[in-house]
Amino acid sequence: MQIAIRSEKPGDIAGIEDLTRAAFLEAPHTDHTEHHIVNALRDADALAISLVAEVEGKLAGHVALSKVIISDGSSHWYGLGPISVQPELQGEGIGSALMRAALEALDKADAHGCVLLGEPEFYRRFGFAPKAGLILPGVPESYFLSLKLRGEWPQGEVSYHSAFQARA
Repeated sequence: MQIAIRSEKPGDIAGIEDLTRAAFLEAPHTDHTEHHIVNALRDADALAISLVAEVEGKLAGHVALSKVIISDGSSHWYGLGPISVQPELQGEGIGSALMRAALEALDKADAHGCVLLGEPEFYRRFGFAPKAGLILPGVPESYFLSLKLRGEWPQGEVSYHSAFQARA
C-alpha cells in the first residue's frame, strides 16, 4: 500500500471532518467531538500542523497538532491529536506514517516537544511515555504521554487550546 502524506489543503476540510467522525464512531473513550475539535482549531487559526494521508488518491488519515500551554512557562510544546484513520484502513500503517510525518514536521518547526492523550502501547514505539511532573488534570498519568525533542523537560500542568472544548 502506497501512503502519501501532505499538508492539508482547503479542499480537504469536508473530507477530514467525515474521516474524523468515522474514525472515532466505534472508538472507546470518546465523546465523539473530535471532528468539532479539528474544525474549531482551524477556525481559531490554532491548527499549527495539519497533515493528511492519501491512499490511491483518496483521503485515508489525518493528524492535527496545536500549541499547548504549560504552567511553568515552557514554550514551543505542541499537542498531537486528534489523529484519525479511515476505519476500514486501520491497522495498515497509515497511523504510523502520520505519526512519523507529524514528528518530522515538529522537528522542522523547532518544537521543543509534544504531548498527547492516547494508548501507551501504540505511542511508545514513537518515543512517547508518561513524564512525572508533566500532567493533564483529570487524566490518568499512564495515558498522558510526552516526547521531548530539544531543550529541558517542562514541569507543570498542560492546557490544550479552548477548541478542545468544542461540541457542535
